[in-house]
Amino acid sequence: MDKFLVAAPPHSGEDPAPTPPPRRHRWRRIAVELDGRIDARFRHRESRLLLDSFAETGAFDHKYYTYGEERCKTYVDRMVNAAAMYYHPAREGVSAMEFDEKGIYLASVTFSGCLTVYDFETLYCRSIYDPSCSLPDVSSNYLLHISNPMPLNAIRWNPGNQDEVACTSSQSEKVFLYDIGYVSSAPTEVLQKGKSKFPALYSESRKSLTDLAFASDDKSRIFASGLDGAVYMWDRRLSKTHCLELTASSESQFNSVKLNMDNRTVFGASKNGTIHAWDLRGGRASAAFQSHNEVQQLLSVKISTLLGKIASLKEQSNIVSSPILSIDFNPSCSYQLAFHLDDGWSGVLNVNNLSVSHLHCPPPAWLDNMDLALQKHFSKPTWLPTSSIYAIGSSSSDGIYLLDFHPDTSSACHVDYNEETRGPMEKPAAENKFVPLSQRVLSCAAHPLSHTIIAGTQFSSLLILSQKRETIRNPE
Repeated sequence: MDKFLVAAPPHSGEDPAPTPPPRRHRWRRIAVELDGRIDARFRHRESRLLLDSFAETGAFDHKYYTYGEERCKTYVDRMVNAAAMYYHPAREGVSAMEFDEKGIYLASVTFSGCLTVYDFETLYCRSIYDPSCSLPDVSSNYLLHISNPMPLNAIRWNPGNQDEVACTSSQSEKVFLYDIGYVSSAPTEVLQKGKSKFPALYSESRKSLTDLAFASDDKSRIFASGLDGAVYMWDRRLSKTHCLELTASSESQFNSVKLNMDNRTVFGASKNGTIHAWDLRGGRASAAFQSHNEVQQLLSVKISTLLGKIASLKEQSNIVSSPILSIDFNPSCSYQLAFHLDDGWSGVLNVNNLSVSHLHCPPPAWLDNMDLALQKHFSKPTWLPTSSIYAIGSSSSDGIYLLDFHPDTSSACHVDYNEETRGPMEKPAAENKFVPLSQRVLSCAAHPLSHTIIAGTQFSSLLILSQKRETIRNPE
């Protein structure tokens, strides 16, 4: 457009020199429409609008029946805790949740032992049309509800069979698989640990499974982390006992397990603050000279050691080793492995260079006189599907943190973040957002196709976090 403008007359020595016009900046939104693609920086800048739009839009209590007029165990434990003088964290609470790949169903488990599968559209529509309604018992609220005698602590959908869910219990060494098409309280299949190749060094309290992971390219392989210092793999085509045992140091107790995007490397997080990795293709040694059921450890990194390398953090904080409660890969950035620590800190491990690139340090729970026994349950965060935003329940108040873990130094949580590097005309990038809620959050799950978040609370309720809606009425 500048070539069509009329040139200014030449400057004479008598008149003052004219001020040059300010440089026009390119309109970013139009540039995106003309280019036909949305780059990561534009998505990061616009994610501020997404973060500002979140609010609690609905709440659903767990008030279901099992048989006839008998209440389920989760509801009974809720009433016991309500009548008691103090809250007992082992009695109730939503321990884990996960959506299926299409976001049609939501599966959740509680510390009381209830496995429930919901229809997401039903919950979402009810949160819109009647957000203040907490239905006492409506069978259309859920598709499947099973009350088990044992507490449940992890649940996963089988990516190769979206009618099947797997879950574990803190009081068992077995993996229970349920088919949501069958109306039965009994699992369709049970996987158990076989004879270990290592001697029994641990007490019975440490012989339980804590987390699950499916191989996305094979519906028959399933992994589970254990408190006995090993990660186990089952191949359901071969046997109902484990066929592979991935071990680390003798003091390791694994809380979480994840597979990378290509399903070749297994990552396990332990209570001693270390992340271990195994390459299923053989690791550092040649696979031709290894047994079919032995895999050498590829690497291990201690998070506290990596945090000590951050100069600005070391200057103002005493860094101690803390248990890692959960790990999870960023679905929109394959080399970002998020971790959540027992002290409430969350961060990102760059698996390419084995460094901590992002970190969030919230206020400690003792500032608000919170019971520290509750803190160990804040272990099930989630990634939003496309925006590199990490959602984690607050350990000191009723609410949820939405953390900006964008893989760039412009991220508010990046360890090398410098606000001075942003230009004067640039729009502020996304920042961390705290969304207050009506209850304390223990676990959360993000819808795979939208940005709706479902949060499970310490009172076994489900909270829906979505975009705020306002009704515009015609004044006429």
